[in-house]
Amino acid sequence: MVSRFAGWHRNPFVWTEVILLAALAGAFVLVDSTISKSQPADLTGQITTWMRTTLEQADPEQHHHAGHDVQQATNTAAAKPAVICGVHVYGYEPAEVTTLADVRTVYGFHLCGIAEPKRPWDWAVKLAGPVIMDRSTDPPGIQVVEATADVMFVDRLRQMFPPEHAEPALREALAPSEMADLRRRYDAAAGL
Repeated sequence: MVSRFAGWHRNPFVWTEVILLAALAGAFVLVDSTISKSQPADLTGQITTWMRTTLEQADPEQHHHAGHDVQQATNTAAAKPAVICGVHVYGYEPAEVTTLADVRTVYGFHLCGIAEPKRPWDWAVKLAGPVIMDRSTDPPGIQVVEATADVMFVDRLRQMFPPEHAEPALREALAPSEMADLRRRYDAAAGL
């Protein structure tokens, strides 16, 4: 029995079949990953850019919370300082859409700093937390999750976010790369 299989690796047809099988498997993996991941990743990237731009262009009063007084960061005699944001998208609705124009609601996290001249990040007024952005209004609606006198933050988050987005919102904030980009852009805007 052993003698029948001895030398099988020397047969050129075996290696041709191995190469064809490997090429077919590689092509399948490439096509599958391109189809399943390119559109959602691209859409998520578009939503991330839209969310960041919208928050940075909005008046900080629209998304301030947790007792922060944004007026302490602004000086009426001078131009208003830039708002620099980092964001993380937890999801969007309707979930089955494939274009940014069809997205109605975005669930995410934001961390924004008011970039006053020469004020280091550690001392900057910051606006942060889970946020819901409504794309169906002009300007877009910005709703920040906040605790109330009667409702704890975690409970309020679960009231406002769908379960599939609430759980990640309890665990995730900004990715390290997004945080590094936020800090770099903040330092540039603050002139540091």
